[in-house]
Amino acid sequence: MSLTGHPCPFPIAELINLDRHPINRPDSPQYSSMVAEARSKLANDGCAVIPKLLDSTAIPIMSAEILSIRPFLHESKIAINPYFSEADPTLPPDHPINTFIERSGGFIPRDAFDATSAIDAVYQWPPLLAFIADCLGLPEIHCYADPLAGLTINVLGPGQQFSWHYDTNDFAVTILIDEASKGGLFQYSPNIRSTESENFDKVKACQDEDLATVRTLRLQPGDLQIFLGRFSLHRVTRVDRSSSSRHTAVFAYTERPGVIGRRERTKQLFGRTLPAHEEAERIRTRGDELKD
Repeated sequence: MSLTGHPCPFPIAELINLDRHPINRPDSPQYSSMVAEARSKLANDGCAVIPKLLDSTAIPIMSAEILSIRPFLHESKIAINPYFSEADPTLPPDHPINTFIERSGGFIPRDAFDATSAIDAVYQWPPLLAFIADCLGLPEIHCYADPLAGLTINVLGPGQQFSWHYDTNDFAVTILIDEASKGGLFQYSPNIRSTESENFDKVKACQDEDLATVRTLRLQPGDLQIFLGRFSLHRVTRVDRSSSSRHTAVFAYTERPGVIGRRERTKQLFGRTLPAHEEAERIRTRGDELKD
């Protein structure tokens, strides 16, 4: 089966394990079972993993691709709070908003990918978008229109970590390509906040390494993760200094077409913005009152 309209030289069957995960056959009982299981997991704790979605032949292809575009990596080491915001001097110094923890590592931006990219081909494949939308109970989803953040590679090198934070989007889709040999674990506190309450006490507990509400995922290369990170605090633990780098493909989708990311967040992640971000910021409106 080819990737219609995409110049990737690899057939989709060499990239996605369609025998195990027939996401191209929405009328099959196996497809229905996959969707039902993902919806149940998302409803339970906001996280669903489709294990080994990628075929084993795809991992070295995509790993090599990441190495080829790694020169475009933007790395940074800053201290952030979970809300990617400024400190609030009206609050106590140990308040979660005023608690800043190291976030290191970086992202390879959307505009670094070659037109023939296998990672991009999977990201844009219509049956995958339809499957993810079904798992989320949405009528449809669209590839994120942001010219830098639409498709990215999150890179955590030896000694780096992505500290506790929330996502600004309602859901995130990622595929682990290269795992760290030690460290680099995904941890999350399911539904720790809501639109009615920020639940600062439990957020502070996580920041203080009280992990009573925290779950740890041991993802494997090729695993696809759907995560509702708007309400679930999460992080990736520090990659051991003796480890290889952790590479994760971030597949950004939106419910509406044409969405562009926030200027401040874009600058933090990529070290630059483009005219599209400035224009989007000018006309943006908020949909909720959450801190980020």
